[in-house]
Amino acid sequence: MPDTLPTLPLLPDFRIRSRAGVVEFPVHHMRGGTSTGLVIWEPCAPRDIALREELLRHLMGVPLTGDRSGNRQIAGLGRGTATSNKVFFADMEWVGSVPRMVSTLAQLASYTSAVDWSVNCGNMSAALPFWALDTGLASCQGSGPWSIDIRNTNTGVVTSARLQVQADATVAANEIPGVDGAFPAVDLFLHAPVGAKTGKLLPTGNVTDKVGRYTVSCVDVAVPMVIANARQFGKTAHEPIEELEADPRFMGELKHVWIEAGLHMALKTRDGTLMTAEQLAKSETIPKVCIVGAPQRDGHLSARYFTPQTGHASLAVSGGCCLAAAALIPGTVAHDMARRIPQVSAQFDDYRVDIENPAGVLTATIIARKAENGIEIKSAAYRRSAQILLRGHMPLYRASTALQSWLVAAIGRQVAAGDQTVRVLRRS
Repeated sequence: MPDTLPTLPLLPDFRIRSRAGVVEFPVHHMRGGTSTGLVIWEPCAPRDIALREELLRHLMGVPLTGDRSGNRQIAGLGRGTATSNKVFFADMEWVGSVPRMVSTLAQLASYTSAVDWSVNCGNMSAALPFWALDTGLASCQGSGPWSIDIRNTNTGVVTSARLQVQADATVAANEIPGVDGAFPAVDLFLHAPVGAKTGKLLPTGNVTDKVGRYTVSCVDVAVPMVIANARQFGKTAHEPIEELEADPRFMGELKHVWIEAGLHMALKTRDGTLMTAEQLAKSETIPKVCIVGAPQRDGHLSARYFTPQTGHASLAVSGGCCLAAAALIPGTVAHDMARRIPQVSAQFDDYRVDIENPAGVLTATIIARKAENGIEIKSAAYRRSAQILLRGHMPLYRASTALQSWLVAAIGRQVAAGDQTVRVLRRS
């Protein structure tokens, strides 16, 4: 985050360029919460999905085709884990006379060429308002709270981001679990987060379901998630995440649970078809899965969270919001394992749920009220911090002929447009 918030027009060098015969693509490498990845200005990227995905693979250093076990992403900006293999495409739109951000997340794996477009990322979403201010696509004047809405195209969920701008034009900082030190803070409010992927709070219609010998709760708030009692696996939900990942029996059983539960939840691919067991087995994004146990300290419950292929070093905020909501629903696995959980009343109110995780405690606030068949959830809020790690251009040494042609043509359209606009980058 810069020392002061820019109010300038779009940065003049925020364009595709060519140097020494190599096309270079503009990116912001950013941290949002406990995730890292890239933010790209939407009009800079090809509309064609094949070219867009190829561009992502070059930028992040993942295999261009097929699977490649052991790929370390040393030829790109990714970092090997799902939490650091995220790319946001972002732009501005208008709702009446009010500007709003619009974002689309691409989730990559480190060892395959697959790109998942099915979910949002609550952590990386924290970086978006800072990106908009840094590029000049958004601006703020004076001190005090500044907010902007963000519409996510993957899920349809609208998030409100709120920063506290200080008198010296810097953003108030905050510390969060999993990040060393204080950085510019943002409060994110998820509006109408229920049924982000399934349209239902309880996708199966039940507070609990049986998957083989396991009892689980399937809940969809911001993201669909499978919640299981750690004791069923012989665990406590207090273990280091590396210890759990190193237990092949546990990981195998957990995978079986999320695959079968995903089938029960009727999860769908981006084109609307039901996901198969094979697709669920390979999914990097849905369903999320966690094991829960009693808290060790002052939290309401303890959790170990999986994305689902790998364990999370802390707890994703979208998953944290989902788990917090589940803890408020009587009869769920999360509610039964929680301690001192508040009881939801008949009027909308704020309910704070503290979830212990490997990095500390994640606090989520659920705005809810008691309903005839459980609870009704209006919104969920969480606090994150964010920072710009690097802004600049990445050379694309191995772009295909088709991608190279598109990029060169885009440079030509930029030149023709001059400084007036670079939105003509993309041909209709």
